[in-house]
Amino acid sequence: MSYADRVFVQNIKDILENGVSDEMYNVRPKWEDGTPAHTIKKFGIVNRYDLQKELPILTIRKTNFEAAIDEILWIWQKKSNKVSELNSHIWDQWVGEDGTIGKAYGYQLGVKHKYKEGEFDQVDRVLYDLKHNPNSRRIMTNIYTFADLHEMNLYPCAYSMTFNVSGNKLNGILNQRSNDMLVANNWNVLQYSILLMMFAQVSGLEPGELVHVIADAHLYDRHIELAKEVIAKEQYEAPKLIMNKDVKNFYDFKVEDFKLVDYKYHLLGKKIPVAE
Repeated sequence: MSYADRVFVQNIKDILENGVSDEMYNVRPKWEDGTPAHTIKKFGIVNRYDLQKELPILTIRKTNFEAAIDEILWIWQKKSNKVSELNSHIWDQWVGEDGTIGKAYGYQLGVKHKYKEGEFDQVDRVLYDLKHNPNSRRIMTNIYTFADLHEMNLYPCAYSMTFNVSGNKLNGILNQRSNDMLVANNWNVLQYSILLMMFAQVSGLEPGELVHVIADAHLYDRHIELAKEVIAKEQYEAPKLIMNKDVKNFYDFKVEDFKLVDYKYHLLGKKIPVAE
């Protein structure tokens, strides 16, 4: 059975059985009808995924593989904040009058910084270090830029990556301040697993482990019953990932360079409401 399924089910059960409700607080998120969007949550969930064993993708509900890769390329490769450059509608509710999501996500990764070796943006600095300083303990990114928060339409949820080369394996730690578990948990896990694989391939390394650290792992009140339905589904084997091994430059990757073989899954069958 899919390892990602087992981890997800364990996390959801833990939240349902041991989580803490925020119903006593005046919360920021609201539903489309204006009702406060309360949650039940667990603090400090840490999950590990060995990318040598299998791709961590859910089978108990479908994860939109192509759209997830498209968004991670939009953020990390295009370094974009323009919603028109994204081939899905997942950011539509946060788009501003200028057609962007403000100085968030890809915008921050594209800002250049000065180093003794020259000027790099955050992505190019990682790629440089993986080739020239693979044993460095300083290979990381951070898009939670306090000076620009007031110009972001949504504060970053997954905000930092720390990369670590051990032997010939590239490992990574994804830090996430907040995770809407039903909507985005596996989406984020899948995206950053693929990112780690891309970086490993263009750096002459093998993908190792992705460690996912979630500060506030939560289920929204209107997601609870649907989450119970999802974790009760039959679990299937994880699909096989086919990745174009001819790509040697990170900026040459396209969505079409990734294929799933034998992806068996359950359709959700209904739209999940998203709190704003």
